[in-house]
Amino acid sequence: MDIIIIGLIALAFVLIVLEDVIHLNKAKSTLFIGSLVWILAFIFPHSSIEHIKEGLNEQLLEISTLWLFLMAAMTFVAYLNQKGLITQIVYRLLPTELTLRKLMILMALLALLFSSLADNITASLIMLSLLSSLNLDKKTTLKFATLIVFAVNSGGVSLITGDVTTLMIFLADKVTITNLFLLVLPAVLGVVALSLCLMWGNNQAITLPKFKRPIAFADKLIAALFLMTIIGTLFMSVAFAVPPVLTFLFGLSVMFLVHRAIYKSESKPNVLEYVRDIEFDTLLFFLGVLLLVGMLKELSVLDLLPQLYQMMPIYMANYIVGILSALVDNVPLTAAILKSGIEMDTAQWLGLTYAVGVGGSILIIGSAAGVIALSKLEELSFITYLRFMHWLLVAYTVGYCAVLGIASIAM
Repeated sequence: MDIIIIGLIALAFVLIVLEDVIHLNKAKSTLFIGSLVWILAFIFPHSSIEHIKEGLNEQLLEISTLWLFLMAAMTFVAYLNQKGLITQIVYRLLPTELTLRKLMILMALLALLFSSLADNITASLIMLSLLSSLNLDKKTTLKFATLIVFAVNSGGVSLITGDVTTLMIFLADKVTITNLFLLVLPAVLGVVALSLCLMWGNNQAITLPKFKRPIAFADKLIAALFLMTIIGTLFMSVAFAVPPVLTFLFGLSVMFLVHRAIYKSESKPNVLEYVRDIEFDTLLFFLGVLLLVGMLKELSVLDLLPQLYQMMPIYMANYIVGILSALVDNVPLTAAILKSGIEMDTAQWLGLTYAVGVGGSILIIGSAAGVIALSKLEELSFITYLRFMHWLLVAYTVGYCAVLGIASIAM
C-alpha cells in the first residue's frame, strides 16, 4: 500500500505537469489525490491509527495556518489592487521611459525588497499584481514572472522573519543573525545573474503610463494599515513569538473596522466583498500539495535524506538538497537534516540556508511564490516555467557559490 500511495503522489505531480495537455485544473487533481492518499492511509494503516491521526492533524494545522494567512494578505492586496494604489505608487517611482532590461532589474530589486520587509506570500501577491498591470506580451510576462519567483525566494533567506527554514536553522543554533547578513550579497548576485540571463541583449524601450488620479484618503489609510500590519507582524514575531497569522488576522479586522468607520454614511459599505475576490484555486492547490507532501513525511520517505551526506562532500550535498526542495517542501527537508545530527561548520550551514530557501525556485511548484504565480497568471504553467530552468540553475549556482566564498572568507 505504501508503494501505491507513493505512486499516486507521483501521479499527482505528473497531472500538474500535464495540466495544459489534459485540461484538468491542478487544484482539482491535487486535492483529489491529496485527500485520497490520506483516506487510504487510514483504511490500510502502516502504523497505529493514532499515529496517522496525529500526522494528519499536524498537517491540517499547517494548512489552516497558511490558508488564514493567505486569506488575510490577499484581502488587503485585493482591496489595494481594485483601488489601483499599488500600481500608482510604483509607477510614480519608476521612470516613464526605460528599457525592458532596466525594468526587469528594477522589478527584481523591488521583489527582493518586498520579500525582505514582508513575507514571501505578501511580496508575491504585490509583485504579481504589478506585473499584471504592465500589459507585457506573453513571452516577456513569463520572463518577469520567473524572475519575480526567484527574487522573492531570495529576499527572505538572510532574515529569520523572511523564511521559515532560515528561522529553523537559526533556532537550532547553527547560525547567528550576524552570520545570516552574509547571505544578502549572494542573494542579490543570484537575482542579478538571472536578470542578465533572461534579458541579455534586449534593449527594447518601453513607455510606462503615469497615473495622475489622486489617491483617496481612505485608500491611503488602508495602505498605511497594511504596511503597519506587515511591520507589526515582524516585530511581534521576533519580540513576543506571536504567530504571524494571528497578527495579520488582527490587522485585517482593524481594516474592516476602519473601513466601516470611514463609510458609515453609506448604505452598503461591505468591505467583505474583497474577500470574495480571492482566487480560491490558489488556496485549494496549496491544500492539495501540502496533503501530498505531508503523506511523504508520514511514510518517512524524507528520512532517507541524511544518507546523501554520506555519499558526497557536504557542500555538494547541500547544493543537491536545494534542488530537491523544488520537488519537496523545504520545511520537512530542513527538519530531516537538523534531526539527523549531521556535523557542519557555519559556512556550510549558511550554504544550506541559501540552498533550501532559493532552490525551490527551480520548479514552479517548489515554493509558495511559485504556486501563487502559477495560480494567478494564465500565461504561466509548469511547462512554460520549465523553459527557464537552465537559467534558474545558473542563478542558483551563482548565489550558492557566492555564499560559500563569502562565508569561508568571513569565518
